[in-house]
Amino acid sequence: MILDWFVMKPKTPVMVGLDISSTFIRYLELSRQGQNFKVETFAQELLPEQALNETEIKDIEGIGKILSGLVKKLKPKTPYAAIAVSGASVITKTIEVLGTLKENEMESQIMLEAERYIPYPLSEVNLDFTLLGPSKKNPNNIEVLLAATRSEHIDSRIELLSYANLIPKVIDVEAFAFERAFSLIAPQLPNRGKDQTIAIIDLGNSITTLNVLHDGRTVYTREQLFGGGQLIDEIQRRYGLSFEEALSARKKGGLPEDYQSEVLNPHLDALLQQISRSLQFFYSSTSFTELNYIILAGHTATLPGIAEKCQKELGIGTAVANPFSSMSMASHINVPLLLEEAPSLMVCCGLAMRSYA
Repeated sequence: MILDWFVMKPKTPVMVGLDISSTFIRYLELSRQGQNFKVETFAQELLPEQALNETEIKDIEGIGKILSGLVKKLKPKTPYAAIAVSGASVITKTIEVLGTLKENEMESQIMLEAERYIPYPLSEVNLDFTLLGPSKKNPNNIEVLLAATRSEHIDSRIELLSYANLIPKVIDVEAFAFERAFSLIAPQLPNRGKDQTIAIIDLGNSITTLNVLHDGRTVYTREQLFGGGQLIDEIQRRYGLSFEEALSARKKGGLPEDYQSEVLNPHLDALLQQISRSLQFFYSSTSFTELNYIILAGHTATLPGIAEKCQKELGIGTAVANPFSSMSMASHINVPLLLEEAPSLMVCCGLAMRSYA
């Protein structure tokens, strides 16, 4: 069935961006004057271990209660929220249809095309599409972007938001949220990112995701089962700490002297091997032969020296993501915390920007 989750229509209301990772729930509200954004609200809460299994929400009630408490504390001005699905749970495909088709004919044709690419009965998925414009190969055709996911992934997010009386106005795709947030980073890059091939590498807790954009549009996405959670696990095991203690120690320091040489450096080496492997898959499966720049995102991107090590090992200019560098902040915002967490807030930022798409 086709539902208006992925595609935003004109005159959309202001929404909060809500990102649920395997370790944190993050909440962001932006306002805009002209082309300038302002952070109005930001908050995050740590989630219980195993609340999510990779991208699947396991403990809807537990996360829902945390979200409800967060919303009651923040008292948002809007009941609307944008949230995302990600990774292997989402199927995206660009297809072409005749541009002369009427709206109802085009929808029927797209549904027929969708059956070719979606490995589930259409009755079990939520599917949406957006028209990208005339085909470069055939001007008589229109390019259409399909996005589909199993209905259970949509239903779990709707149920989760209901705990906090939030209305799911948009359920987006994480890769598209990254693409939207990239527009805030592009001005910091050579030639403002124009005609450049840029890799955004999201270093998550259990999954590392490679998103490659060319001239600001996503051209490749790939996931690998490796992330910063393995570093936290090793800190817990080696130093006898709880999950929360290990997470705090990794962030604030205070670990024994052997942490750098025995724990952190081996993890960074393994991480760079995974990144290098992902890039090789990218080169071998596309027509691209080089990257112009790498942007590191996700919580693990806050590790000291990671960008410098990545640049040295891979020979590609590398920076840590900060989508807030040109934004103003409301007076009550904890600016040091926001900037510290900036690499982890790319998806949340991209979702909050849907209010102004």
